[in-house]
Amino acid sequence: MRRALRFALGSALVVTLTFGCAPRLMATGDPVYQPTLEPSSVAMSDGARLPLRVWPAEKPRAIIIGLHGMNDYSNAFEMPGVWFAAHGVTLYAYDQRGFGLAPGRGLWAGSDRMADDLKSVVNLVRARHPGLPVYLLGESMGGAVAMRAFALPEPPKVDGVILAAPAVWGWRSMNAFYETALWVSAHTVPSLTVTGQGLNIRPSDNIPMLRALGRDPLVIKETQIGTIYGLVNLMDDAAVSAGRIGVPVLLMYGAHDEIVPPIPVSRALRDMRAAGVDVKVACYPKGWHMLLRDLERETVWSDAAAWMAAPAMPLPSGADNLAPCEALASAAN
Repeated sequence: MRRALRFALGSALVVTLTFGCAPRLMATGDPVYQPTLEPSSVAMSDGARLPLRVWPAEKPRAIIIGLHGMNDYSNAFEMPGVWFAAHGVTLYAYDQRGFGLAPGRGLWAGSDRMADDLKSVVNLVRARHPGLPVYLLGESMGGAVAMRAFALPEPPKVDGVILAAPAVWGWRSMNAFYETALWVSAHTVPSLTVTGQGLNIRPSDNIPMLRALGRDPLVIKETQIGTIYGLVNLMDDAAVSAGRIGVPVLLMYGAHDEIVPPIPVSRALRDMRAAGVDVKVACYPKGWHMLLRDLERETVWSDAAAWMAAPAMPLPSGADNLAPCEALASAAN
């Protein structure tokens, strides 16, 4: 993400500022309908239908709502979904607006709308599974959406939040060049698209999985500058919301993460600690950014399942030993 942003923003700075145009958000409607949970979609209050995937446990003891990362979609939870279902946890995942087969593909919906969508999904899933604990599992951008939702006037009613490499690299963590370049680009050429090709950034050690994503037509390969601008706004909102999370949190980070830097994550952790958030931190020495699909993914899944069952207990993998992640170890103390 960092080198991709540097290339895109540096290129956009050569655009002459003869006129400005604000980054375009996708068109969304007013809340006039009652949200409903359908077999393969979630109908939102404005009538938008967000594709839904469910991996049902035979006799569920808990529910997870999965939030995918940037340019991905609900299929991101296929691997953990099958595993969790076999271990007594039903997993729901939906395509967020602008991604997968959801409305407005490639456009940014805005962090408020994305947080509101999440709250609606939580309410619907809770109604379908009364009495069962409900957890959020946010990967990267999905983690940022989960965090942002706790800044709503009425946050979603969940029993815990699992943040897998949450995207919190917002404005406050960005240097002046990136900040200026992104603002100029987003207000002059918001529809310009960029890719991460040739940047030699490795998101995971699971090469077959990465190749499959490259072949998947529903995974977005070219991102509009305006959407990147929206993502940074969301990441900033998530960082600000860190101390507002009123439920237990499991924060997971890979020591080899090349997408989200450790310093913004450690700052979010410090904010959580300072606000009294009940947060357990896990560092995976062999983990990359895509922790839920890396080669050692089952270790991550097992830790998440163990934490949901007994959040105060040490993690089975020993990943709560933070020595390999120095920034997080410092912030946790």
